[in-house]
Amino acid sequence: MRILLVEDDPTVRNFILKGLRETGHVVEEADNGKDGLFLAVSENFDIIILDRMLPGGIDGLRILETLRAQNNTTPILLLSALADVDERVAGLKAGGDDYVTKPFAFSELLARVEALARRGSAEQAPQTRLVVADLEMDLLSRTVKRGNEKIELQPREFRLLEFLMRHAGQVVTRTMLLERVWDYHFDPQTNVIDVHVSRLRQKVDKPFPTALIHTIRNAGYILRPE
Repeated sequence: MRILLVEDDPTVRNFILKGLRETGHVVEEADNGKDGLFLAVSENFDIIILDRMLPGGIDGLRILETLRAQNNTTPILLLSALADVDERVAGLKAGGDDYVTKPFAFSELLARVEALARRGSAEQAPQTRLVVADLEMDLLSRTVKRGNEKIELQPREFRLLEFLMRHAGQVVTRTMLLERVWDYHFDPQTNVIDVHVSRLRQKVDKPFPTALIHTIRNAGYILRPE
C-alpha cells in the first residue's frame, strides 16, 4: 500500500516507518501539519496515519476536517497520547476511521492499518474516469473528450490535466504542479507551467463556449465551470 505518515515525534515516526517498509509498504512522511496537509491533498494514498497533536499551527483534527470537507475519503488512522474517551470521540466524529493511543505495539498498528485497507477496497472501486462538467478523462484508454469532441493531448498535457481534474474546485499552486507533474526537474522560476497551461487552454477551453481552466492571481490555477 501507499501510506502517508504524519508524526512529529522522530522516535515514533522512525519506529512506524521501519515497520511499514519492512512489511513492503511505500511510505511518505511529514513531521508537521503544514507538510502533512500538503501531501494529503496533492497525492493519492491508500491509508493516512495521522498524529493528533502536531506543531506548526495545523493539528491532526484540522487536517482531518479539511480532507473530509473536500470529500477525501482516504481511510485515516489517528495516533494520539490523548487516551480519554472524549478525545477519541472527537477524533472519530471529525471523520477518523480508527484511533490508536500511544504507546502501542507495531503489530496492533499494522493489523488496524490492514483492516482499514480491506474496508476501503471493499467500499471503493478503482477510479478509471474523471469528469468535470462536460470534460471527461478515461484513465484506462488515456483519452480525453469534451462534449462529443475528442481532445488530443501530449503526455505532459495529459498529466497536467489529470492533476487539475483530480483537484477540481481547488486552487493548485505552481509549486504543486512542479513537484507532482514535473517531478522537481525544473527551476521554480521557469515559465514552463504557464506555457503548458496556455497550450492546454487552447485545446480544452478555446474551442468551447465555457472556460474551465482559470488563473487565480498570485496563487495558481483552478479547474471549475464558470
